[in-house]
Amino acid sequence: MTGAMRVFNKDLRLQDITIMYFTALAALMVILVASYQAPGEPVEVSGLKHEPLPMPFRVHLDPRKELQLAWNISYAKQEVYMELRVAKLRHGVVLGMSDRGELTNADLVVLWDAGDKSYFGDAWSDSEGHVSLDSQQNYELIENKQKADGFYLLFKRPFSTCDPRDYLIEEGTVHIIYGYLDQPLGSLEELNLSSIHTGVQRVLLLRPDTPSPTLPPDVQTLAVVAPDVTIPSQETTYWCHTQKLPENMTKNHIVKYESVITPGNEAIVHHIEVFECSPDIRDVPQYSGPCDDKMKPGKLNSCRHVLAAWAMGAEAFYYPPDAGLAMGGPNSSRFLRLEVHYHNPLLISGRHDSSGIRLYYTPSLRRYDAGIMELGLVYTPIMAIPPTQHAFYLSGYCTSKCTQAALPATGIFVFASQLHTHLAGRGVKTVLVRGGKEIEVVQEDQHFSTHYQTIRVLLKIVNVLPGDDLITKCTYNTEDRSGPTVGGFGIMEEMCVNYIHYYPRTQLELCKSHVDPGYLQKYFNSINSFHGNDLCGECSEVNVTEQFVQLHWDDFTGEVLDTLYNTAPISMHCNQSTARLFPGKWEKQPLPVVTSILEKPHYPCEGGAVPTS
Repeated sequence: MTGAMRVFNKDLRLQDITIMYFTALAALMVILVASYQAPGEPVEVSGLKHEPLPMPFRVHLDPRKELQLAWNISYAKQEVYMELRVAKLRHGVVLGMSDRGELTNADLVVLWDAGDKSYFGDAWSDSEGHVSLDSQQNYELIENKQKADGFYLLFKRPFSTCDPRDYLIEEGTVHIIYGYLDQPLGSLEELNLSSIHTGVQRVLLLRPDTPSPTLPPDVQTLAVVAPDVTIPSQETTYWCHTQKLPENMTKNHIVKYESVITPGNEAIVHHIEVFECSPDIRDVPQYSGPCDDKMKPGKLNSCRHVLAAWAMGAEAFYYPPDAGLAMGGPNSSRFLRLEVHYHNPLLISGRHDSSGIRLYYTPSLRRYDAGIMELGLVYTPIMAIPPTQHAFYLSGYCTSKCTQAALPATGIFVFASQLHTHLAGRGVKTVLVRGGKEIEVVQEDQHFSTHYQTIRVLLKIVNVLPGDDLITKCTYNTEDRSGPTVGGFGIMEEMCVNYIHYYPRTQLELCKSHVDPGYLQKYFNSINSFHGNDLCGECSEVNVTEQFVQLHWDDFTGEVLDTLYNTAPISMHCNQSTARLFPGKWEKQPLPVVTSILEKPHYPCEGGAVPTS
């Protein structure tokens, strides 16, 4: 880069400092902003330095690790502070955010070399990828410097800018796009993102601003991994493997877990779960093979208590200091079942895998036993999505009847969750309903990506009481599909799941639903009759997937299916960890009546407040 680097000398420390120091810096800021950052103009960069700002979160953006983004959050100021490190700076760099990682209609910040000077500016790309400087400069450059390991840019921007060309930073996945400039630009308008080297990375920008808990000194590890499996040369495989806990293992608490992925298989290992078997089953046979194999021992079906769940993009997960997941002891099983989902669309053969999950556990027990509960939809083709849909919604219910039967009087406290869909999923949201009113969002991600299914620590712990409803709503896009997408385990089938992490543990392992099968059959009969399909005959003798395929799909067929899912009774799966239902009638249950809809949090242009960490 040519020219010296110049930035604003502004205090950005998030910790408390004196009012006098803030006042002096604020006065200096006014002078400098007036001098260097007129509206709609880029900032010419030169070399003032700034006191270091803590950056607790960081991620490598590119596979070669030449571009690293670090950040910090001020919930009080509603601002994100970002530090971009470029290992080898050529003639500039582009960083941006877009709905799903597109290069078009993106919110950008650009550092570029204009030949004799270098500039920093807030920009945007149009529907063809052409870049223009934004008339409203909302990215504020704070510092730039050259260090031994690369060139550093420090800047900030508000969560919300009220600029229609800017991305709204909110809870959930943020698709970060990046690119390198290999030659100088006479003006920024010469740049088209399609003409430079670019990439995309997914992150959670908004996180609790608390450090990860410290592991106790007596922590031990247990790797639950596949035993050198030869991955089948088919698109979808669920591989099951049983493993014993150490002999005479006393009760311990799992306090952390992380994935163990065989190098080279990162794109094939889609998700992993570790289940504890039912303590009622004295001996579980050793097995390693496809989960749907007819020779699989039936006792493996009793292994349903989730100990750990990982999906593509997930990071290491830490339990809060006062809770841990129980493992071992007299009231638990000595047997675990590992389940690995392999997604192998290229049908690669001969690839070996020993992926799994590493558990960190301690005999120093914490105050609460934690639990993991599945919310959403049952994995069944009964729940389907019409083709060519821009946005189609499916909802799974954990009803008040189930929580009343299963939760203690003081309820449970949800501290984290992991959202899950397959390739058509675009958004997932779980809300808490009490007395017919939506009172709180448990978790929401309207930019959800199946390639980034990390466990999300909630910004605020949510207390779920007996008699509450939990509704999980998923958004799907099937514009690229000519046939229906049914629910199921295959990657081209769909799921709608939220694994919530909570304490204290209860026996409620799974709280999910699907539409009543009898009402779905009435739908098939009515639609076929409407379209004059007399060839259907006894449709009920054909499986549900085939009935969906045989339908004539038009707007009317899709709209009636949507109405059915939003009005017909449901079948509830209110399951204990033994996979048995809690006592009660669970078929043909009415949908929860919700009389008020929780509005999306508003991020005001000036003043106001947003949820704090």
